[in-house]
Amino acid sequence: MPTSPRNAATCPHRSPPYPTAPHPNSTQACRLRDFGGPQRCRTRNWSNGKGLDTETRFRPKRHIECRAVIGRTSEALRHSRQGGRVLPGSAMDDLDNDPRHGGDRRADDLDSDAEPLGLDRVREAMGRIAANIERVIEGKPEVVRLAIVVLLAEGHLLIEDVPGVGKTKLAKALARSIDSSVRRIQFTPDLLPSDVTGVSVYNQEAHDFEFKPGAVFANLVVGDEINRASPKTQSALLECMEEQQVTVDGTTYQLESPFMVLATQNPIEMEGTYPLPEAQRDRFTARVSMGYPDVYAELAMLNGHSGVDPLEGLAPVSSAREVRALIRAVRQVHVSEPVQKYLVDFANATRRSPELRLGASPRASLQLLRAARAQAALAGRGYVLPDDIQALVGSCLPHRVILTPEAQIARRDAEQIIAELVRTVPVPRGTVETGVR
Repeated sequence: MPTSPRNAATCPHRSPPYPTAPHPNSTQACRLRDFGGPQRCRTRNWSNGKGLDTETRFRPKRHIECRAVIGRTSEALRHSRQGGRVLPGSAMDDLDNDPRHGGDRRADDLDSDAEPLGLDRVREAMGRIAANIERVIEGKPEVVRLAIVVLLAEGHLLIEDVPGVGKTKLAKALARSIDSSVRRIQFTPDLLPSDVTGVSVYNQEAHDFEFKPGAVFANLVVGDEINRASPKTQSALLECMEEQQVTVDGTTYQLESPFMVLATQNPIEMEGTYPLPEAQRDRFTARVSMGYPDVYAELAMLNGHSGVDPLEGLAPVSSAREVRALIRAVRQVHVSEPVQKYLVDFANATRRSPELRLGASPRASLQLLRAARAQAALAGRGYVLPDDIQALVGSCLPHRVILTPEAQIARRDAEQIIAELVRTVPVPRGTVETGVR
């Protein structure tokens, strides 16, 4: 048999071309580090002629996949230098969107150069989504409208009511109306935080840890019965709801835009529930109660939904890209200084109220302003009125405030206190052109 470096490395009667444990500064050690560590390979016993496996040695791990990706990346770079574009799914596209390679760009930034949509287009798109949801949720136009407002305000929606009134159907109908990634989390007492955010798993082949994304890595996350999980698990949503990112083992992963959490819960008086922490409740832009349907809506439900699930035939009428364009258009809605002052005065009124132990936070003011912009855009206006704020405070503030013990003894609730503040806080007067009337 001719002598060659390959045969010398595999024949036990010849000395290997490099030691079993290479020097840390040697070329072999560098290769081992570059290709993910050593890999054991079997050698044949050439002396007995039977080819039996007798020993193992270390050799550098060869990644055909790595060479292929490097080749594809070089080709994509050459293509980009020639004025071409990187195709979706190519190596450059994978590296751009991979957080480990610095690909923390949100989809909203990729579309930032596009022109904002006009108010007519915004109103038409929002009406199209609302009409699609109302095919499933009948007799609740205000609830559907609020859900769309929260979506375009870049917020999160908490749906709270007794069992069986359509909380989950509303969340699923909104998710199915938009052609985007949707994940559902069924919150149970044994749910772990890693099930929500993700976990790093050791890959024995690659000799490294790889991240397995959790259920929050989607555009629309439906959290069913969120208050049936422990407070520890509920707190796993704090970072992603506020900062639109997830940090696991010291590595931060950006979430794609749009990102919205649609959570349902039963009242805390129901058996087997945990109250949401104050920090998490403050991250929900609005809380809505479904309520029982009226007689005609319930009759229509019995006639139309008794034999088939209406969600099965629900097709998407919008896309994630269109929603991003709608969000950019909503950001352009004008808010005059008197309207901003009115919003701040209302927030300060909740903090000074003798019946409230905890008033509205600055985060609540910011989210209320975003929701007011979406409310104005839904009405076809390019400016916010005090009426928009008054229409939303009943849904955006009561779940954030905490009553004093005296108010609880008097059987007062947050909705009543907020409604009284609407009548007492002075409304600015001005012209329609400045957004105040």
